[in-house]
Amino acid sequence: MKASLLSFGAGLVVGVVYSLLGVRSPAPPVVALIGLLGILLGEQIVPVGRQMIAGTSIRAAWQQMRCGQHVFGAMPGRHAEASAATRIATAGELRS
Repeated sequence: MKASLLSFGAGLVVGVVYSLLGVRSPAPPVVALIGLLGILLGEQIVPVGRQMIAGTSIRAAWQQMRCGQHVFGAMPGRHAEASAATRIATAGELRS
């Protein structure tokens, strides 16, 4: 949530600067969002491709590289599960 608010705030500041300079944003919002989606998916091509060349299926490669979490962010509920698992692992390390 913090990253989303910071991103929104940065976008708001850029919008104000554009307005003060009297320029329009370089792309309509939908086009910009589609471009961002392309960037996120494009970042996954090389690591997933390497896994597939090594003989892994595309589904397994996608999961191994955690592409879904990178593209879509931490999904609700999963973040809490990961945090609990991390706390348990950390507590076990402290006892050792």
